Amino acid sequence: MAQPTAVKKAWKTLIWLGVIFAVLIGTIAGGVIWSTATWTPKLALDLEGGTQIILTPKLESGETPSQEQLDQAVSIIRQRVDASGVSEAEVTTQGAQNVVVSIPGQPDEATLSRIESSAKLDFRPVLAASVATTSTTTSPSATPDPSLSTTPTTSPTNASDLAYITPALQAEFDSFDCNSTTADDAGQAPADQPLITCDSNGVKYILGPVEIEGADIADASAGVATTQNGSSTGQWVVDISFNDAGTQKFADVTTRLYGLTGVQNQFAIVLDGKVITAPTTGGAFTDGKAQISGSFTQESAQTLADQLKFGALPIGFTTQSQEDISATLGSTQLLSGLLAGAIGLLLVVIYSLIQYRLLGTVTIASLVVAAALTYLLVTLMSWRIDFRLSLAGVAGLIVAIGITADSFIVYFERIRDELRDGRALNSSVQAGWKRAIRTITASDAVNFLAAAVLYVLAIGNVRGFAFTLGLTTIVDIIVVMLFTHPLMTLLAELPFFRDGHKLSGLDPRALGAVYRGRAQFRTPAVGTTVSKKNAASKEAVKRQTIAERKAAELAGAKTGSDSNRSTDEGKNS
Repeated sequence: MAQPTAVKKAWKTLIWLGVIFAVLIGTIAGGVIWSTATWTPKLALDLEGGTQIILTPKLESGETPSQEQLDQAVSIIRQRVDASGVSEAEVTTQGAQNVVVSIPGQPDEATLSRIESSAKLDFRPVLAASVATTSTTTSPSATPDPSLSTTPTTSPTNASDLAYITPALQAEFDSFDCNSTTADDAGQAPADQPLITCDSNGVKYILGPVEIEGADIADASAGVATTQNGSSTGQWVVDISFNDAGTQKFADVTTRLYGLTGVQNQFAIVLDGKVITAPTTGGAFTDGKAQISGSFTQESAQTLADQLKFGALPIGFTTQSQEDISATLGSTQLLSGLLAGAIGLLLVVIYSLIQYRLLGTVTIASLVVAAALTYLLVTLMSWRIDFRLSLAGVAGLIVAIGITADSFIVYFERIRDELRDGRALNSSVQAGWKRAIRTITASDAVNFLAAAVLYVLAIGNVRGFAFTLGLTTIVDIIVVMLFTHPLMTLLAELPFFRDGHKLSGLDPRALGAVYRGRAQFRTPAVGTTVSKKNAASKEAVKRQTIAERKAAELAGAKTGSDSNRSTDEGKNS
């Protein structure tokens, strides 16, 4: 009988597996009732269709973008779209200037913002600020009074020098209307010139020249701000870290601003010509880190962080057209892929039943559990991270059938080896598990590493294949540990398997048990010649390893030598 602790542990493990299923099903059910979740995974562009957006670059008349600019724009837009999930969007160039973005389903406003925004980020010192007026008498593009001077009276010594505010610039600032329809053209001033613009709260600014650019940002992430004690403030912020060059620039600028007073102590962060925040400078920051705060929600903070993290587009774009497109492959190809998977699964089932007899039902049950767990995880990720299942992803799931079945085979063969070693079944299950889990984890680790590398280096549908391959590799480990091994522990208690019934697949005689015990061989006839009638002994010889056969031959040779020595002594006497 198996140890009571092993049986008790097996039941606890199965209960934990049930808890995992209950949590997954409950989470999806809650999403279906109160959110946008569904009970089926979302399909990718090749199986469902979606939306095609054609972007046209914003250039001066007669100018055309270079191929390098287009290639860089394609790369950045692809990163932005993929940041919202594994949606397998397609981003390509059309002709010599347009960029075509094909997205599965209907994109939301956040996704469109990621695609279209240039995310041009500048850090400018504040020279002047005031609450914007609501008059529309003068637009921001109006020509200043020609009689007003546009040249600084003295040459500015740094970006915070008020000499930049000429009479003409002051007049333009006074008449600037943030609510004007032409205010969207603001923010186009050269980097080395002052800028008049507004923020979302109705405050307008005169800003000095650009001192730090978005290219100096090394990373950006969204999170909830915390106090010095580590408690959460509940306010969403965007944390920025600079590269080496940006760290030095930021240290120099904050050191200078910290010594100024009034609005000149403020440092405006300008995104696409609009001030998103203009915090005061509370000290000289020399560690290359900063934080953007404001009226952020989780979604807007994450969107901004993604835009900054993936850099600014080399050129601006406008949406030329947006239209629905049909699936490139369709349901027929999906059914063909599922049919291929069903055929593969059927072959695995047939092989398991032939090779392992009723023990093969454990393989079938484990595959069913793995399939159910994979389906729930894919469905959950379709809702939470916008994962979409493409035909390449289906191929990854089909390949996983072989990976999962291989783990079961390794485990079963280790149990059989222990039975041949003369152990009882319950002892063989535990000893075989200790040997098998090392092989299984090593194999799955290699598979997961390959999937991870492929996911990082690949784009498009290949990433979908790598994603499902890595996911099913993790599922394989979970199922083997939380279902297959506990189930085998419980089955070892059943007389049908414990006593080695011929149909159980665990009959020691049919397996050719070679050992009577540790290091005790079941010795066949010398020279490994056996009677044809002795089928069990013949099987024992067949199952011997090279080391076992050598040991048997040495034992036989020693027996023969002792026999010859006795004969010679008899003759001499």
